[in-house]
Amino acid sequence: MESEIKRIHNLLSSGEISCKDLIGEKLLLLERNEYNTANLILKEYATQLAEKVDKRIQAGKKIGLLEGIPFGIKDVILLKGHKATASSDMLKEYIAPYSATVVQKLLDVGAIPIVKENCDSFGHGSTNENTIFGSVKNALDLRKVAGGSSGGSAVNVAKGITVFSIGGDTGGSIRQPSGYNKVYGLKPTYGKVSRYGMMAYASSLDTIGPIANSIEDIRILLDIISGEDIHDMNTYAGTVLPKKKFESESDPKNFTVGYYVDFVKSNFLHPKLKTEFNDLIEKLKFEGVEIVELNLLNTDLLVSIYYVLAMAETASNLARLDGINYGKRSDSRNLKESYSETRSENLSEETKRRIIGGNQVLSHGHSEDIYIKAIHLRNNLKKAFFNDLQTVDIILSPVSTVLPPNIGESLHDPYAMYLSDIYTVGFSLSELPVLNVPLFLETGLQIASNKNQEAMIFKFANYLKQISL
Repeated sequence: MESEIKRIHNLLSSGEISCKDLIGEKLLLLERNEYNTANLILKEYATQLAEKVDKRIQAGKKIGLLEGIPFGIKDVILLKGHKATASSDMLKEYIAPYSATVVQKLLDVGAIPIVKENCDSFGHGSTNENTIFGSVKNALDLRKVAGGSSGGSAVNVAKGITVFSIGGDTGGSIRQPSGYNKVYGLKPTYGKVSRYGMMAYASSLDTIGPIANSIEDIRILLDIISGEDIHDMNTYAGTVLPKKKFESESDPKNFTVGYYVDFVKSNFLHPKLKTEFNDLIEKLKFEGVEIVELNLLNTDLLVSIYYVLAMAETASNLARLDGINYGKRSDSRNLKESYSETRSENLSEETKRRIIGGNQVLSHGHSEDIYIKAIHLRNNLKKAFFNDLQTVDIILSPVSTVLPPNIGESLHDPYAMYLSDIYTVGFSLSELPVLNVPLFLETGLQIASNKNQEAMIFKFANYLKQISL
C-alpha cells in the first residue's frame, strides 16, 4: 500500500474532500465499530480542528502534509484537556494537564487526533484484554485477541478508522499487535522519540512509535516525532530520513541478514510460523541475500531478564498512584489502609501482579540476587547484539511465538502470555530499532538493525515488499 497520508493530503489540497467531512466519516466509523478500540472519541475537539483546516484551504493557503490527517492516540499518552485513563479504574476520570511531546509535535503540524485508544492497563499485557473497557477484537477475526498492549491503535489503523496511530512499546507492545492485525509498526531506537507525556511503565525500556499502513507513512511520522526534548534527558537530535534512501530498487547483494537459530528451533514457536520463517530464509538465499546464522545468549533467559527489570520499574513508577496525588481514592480508617484499599480496588489483577513481582525483586535479600543480576545480564545482551550487528546489517525474527489466541484463552495463564514476548523483548532490552512488517509470516516479521539505523530497516522492508508481490 502506498502512502495513505499523501493520498489524503492530495484530496484535501485539491478540494475533492473537505476536512470536516473526512473527520466526520472517521468519527462515524469509530462510533459504529465493533472492535472496541475507543476509550474516548474526541468528536467535538476533532470537528473544531477540521473546520479550521477547511477555512485555511478555502482561503487559498497551502496546507502541510499532515494537516487535517486523522490519527489515534494510545490511552497512556496525554492530550491536554482530555481524559487519559490508561484503561484503568485508577485513572478513569483523570484529565491530562498537558500534551505529550509527540502529540504536541503532531498538533503543531496540523494532524487531528480523533480517539484515545483502548490498550492493556498501563501497558501491562500482550492481548489487550487487561482493560476496564473490555477486550479489543482482532481486525481480521472478531473471535481473536488484537494483541497488546497497543491493540486498539493497531486495529484502528488496520480497519482504516485512523490513518495512523501513536502507540507505546516497552517489550513489544507496538510490534506484536501490528503483527496480529497486519499493519506496519515501528519501535524506534530508544531515545529517538521523547517519552514525555507517556505514563511510565518501565522507563529504561519505554518507547513511543507510529503504526501505519505503509513504510512511507512510518518514515514520514518518525521524522516528525523524533528529536531532542528538554523534558526527556534520554533524547537526542534526530536526522531526517530521505525517501530516496530506501525506496529505490534494492540490490539483494547489498544486504547481510542474520537470524537467531535458537529462535527458529524453539519449541515455543508455532509450527506454521516456523515453516513460514524458514521459507523466507530460503527465498532470500535464492534472491542472493547473504544469510548468517547467529547464536544469542540463552534465549530462555530473555523473558526472565525483561520481566525482572520491567516489573521492578513499574513497581517504582506506579507507587505514585496512591489516591492522594493521583488516581481514584478509597477512604478508610487510616492513611495506610486508604493506600491499600485504593490500590487493591482500582488496579487490575495483572497490574497488581507486576507491582508485587517488582517489589519482590527489589526487596532486601533479593535485589542483589535477582535485580542486579538481571542488569548484568542485560548489559551482556547489549554487547551480544552489538557484536552481531558488526557482521550483519539486519536481524530478522518472528514477532510472536503463537498465532493470535481466542479472546479469553490467555487470561488464566499469564505465564504463557509472558512467554509470547520472547522474540520482542531482547531488542527492547538492547535499545534497538525494530519494525514489524505484515509480510511472509501470519503474525508479522521483525526487522532489526543497529541503533539509529532506521533508514537501513526501511530500505530492507521496502526490498521485502518488492519480492513479496
